[in-house]
Amino acid sequence: MNQTPGTDPLLQPFRLKHLVLKNRIMSTSHASGLEEHGLTGERYQRYHEEKAKGGIALSMFGGSSNVAPDSPNVFGQLDVGDDRCIPRFQEFAERMHRHGAALMIQITHLGRRAESYAGDWFPAIAPSPVRETLHRAFPREMDDNDIKRVVAAFGDAAWRCKQGGLDGLETLAGAHLIGQFLSPATNKRTDAYGGSLENRCRFGLMVYEEIRRRVGDDFIVGFRFVIDEAMRGGLDFEECVAIAHRFEASGTLDFFNAVYGRMDTVMGLARDNMPGMASPIAPWLDRAGAFKKAVSLPVFHAARIADIATARHAIAEGLLDMVAMTRAHIADPHLVAKLVAGEEARIRPCVGATHCMSPHRPVCLHNPATGRETVLSHDVDKAETALTAIVVGGGPAGLEAARVLAERGHAVTLFEAAPRLGGQVLLAASASWRRDLIGVVDWRVSELARLGVEVRTGMLADAGDIKALAPDIVVVATGGEPDLAWLDGANHVISSWDALTVSGPDSGTAIVYDGTGRHAAATVAERWAEAGVAVTLHAIDDAVTPEMAYAERTYWKKRLYELGIPFVPENRLIGVVSSGNGFRATFENDITGAVSEQVADRIIVEHGTVPVDTVFHALKPISRNHGVTDLAALKQGAPQPAEHDGDLALYRVGDCVASRNIAAAIYDAFRLCRTL
Repeated sequence: MNQTPGTDPLLQPFRLKHLVLKNRIMSTSHASGLEEHGLTGERYQRYHEEKAKGGIALSMFGGSSNVAPDSPNVFGQLDVGDDRCIPRFQEFAERMHRHGAALMIQITHLGRRAESYAGDWFPAIAPSPVRETLHRAFPREMDDNDIKRVVAAFGDAAWRCKQGGLDGLETLAGAHLIGQFLSPATNKRTDAYGGSLENRCRFGLMVYEEIRRRVGDDFIVGFRFVIDEAMRGGLDFEECVAIAHRFEASGTLDFFNAVYGRMDTVMGLARDNMPGMASPIAPWLDRAGAFKKAVSLPVFHAARIADIATARHAIAEGLLDMVAMTRAHIADPHLVAKLVAGEEARIRPCVGATHCMSPHRPVCLHNPATGRETVLSHDVDKAETALTAIVVGGGPAGLEAARVLAERGHAVTLFEAAPRLGGQVLLAASASWRRDLIGVVDWRVSELARLGVEVRTGMLADAGDIKALAPDIVVVATGGEPDLAWLDGANHVISSWDALTVSGPDSGTAIVYDGTGRHAAATVAERWAEAGVAVTLHAIDDAVTPEMAYAERTYWKKRLYELGIPFVPENRLIGVVSSGNGFRATFENDITGAVSEQVADRIIVEHGTVPVDTVFHALKPISRNHGVTDLAALKQGAPQPAEHDGDLALYRVGDCVASRNIAAAIYDAFRLCRTL
């Protein structure tokens, strides 16, 4: 059924105590990586403001904002343990309220999740001296003075949030200090704070009573609450509901923000707490809906609710009161505005690639403006003069170049040699759990159709074809081809591309060599092992797929374990020769220098790409900029200079410049073409 703003469940207002939220869509607190010395500076605020401009009802910020010095900044958090935050919050709140969006923060104490060598090097504290392997600290058991001090710190931090003009706050239970007291897996105490459920709730209730005392009744206070730890010895769903009832009865809370699973291991984060592409859409939505039925307070929830249909279902079926589309807003902060305008099909999809959870956070894999709002606009301005433009190549860089040039108002023609648009993304999406990656291509193909771009597939355009059309602008995005020429014996190996596009064997042995630390080699190893080949994965790096975000790295490790694929790290491939009916690969260990050999029926090599740039070099002599991209202008977001005589302006983007990833290719195209 077609939805209108008047009938769409997502666009109905929701009253939370005294606060009226204009729709049912929110973004949850996360560590965006944009903090400046623990404060919300211009980049941080502009990142959230873009969502407010885009129509979101509620943006929560400050994932794991620290209330005390023994809860240090270990992953880009904010500091709410000092009055310095108040004026920044006031500025931030005014900015968000101007667009009709509410603003709330998450405050916490990390407890055992802290790192002993971060911040002021204070020892980590916890209910019990139980180490967290992820953050590696051996915590000190808290005494009564610690408990009183931390409870007061929560109250002080809450007061600062209210003074800062925020609409509310939440604390975080899962794996953080309050949750560590609640869980029998981390609370081994035998005093008034441990043992029985009542005792384990005592610390958290003290925190909320102090928060409410400091902020009064006219401030929203919530609980980001784990509804099932999904771990041996931890809290199950029934006990979590019983705990929730105790906190409801205290009268200190206004909402629950439901999370699932554990956070104290990388696998817990990747599979449960912040699931990525390897997980199904909204894996814990039904569980959150069951929790909502069991409690009386409003319930929010975020966990890979990436599309409007799922979000609408969550609200329409009463599973949630507010649906959190956090990573979906990283992909498209104007999501709500497009929904209101009846342009749901134009929403840039979150494909679940978790690039926004990498060290580059919060940059989206295919929205280069996110996190860069102080230098890049999410909107593309029209050019003063409409020109003719040709884009050569239909991979992610070429598709983005064509899209942006068309948004500028230019008449654009795109040439692609293959019968289908997508380039290397088509290979990447062939992996068992990475199929959603095709959304990067599909969205752009749809946008090109809307913008009237002429697309010619199956055409290997040369310089003559391009010159015949007399374009003003040419952007070459012809990508690369497998880099094998460096290898002695390259004629004996199979490229990762061929291994993924040609039907492989169903038996025998294979060596897969990873020279990049990206997805390709692991994808080949998985594909061939599933077909019945005995695969060994060798890599130049010391870990599996180290260029990827932690969720992806963890999932690839899981697949290697499941498929029984041996992994040999720090082993540099130096040569391949034929050996009987197979091939012998020679490796040099990067640590010891020891040389070893291994024989297999087939050897597959992944070593990135080398540019396919024949067309670019053929056009350079007639280009008015000699094919040069001015890096200073590019960095500043200024137009490219055109100081020379010539027929056309010529640029190149993506892998036809150098072997990189999807995010880099799209960023290349976006920041260049937005000023052409």
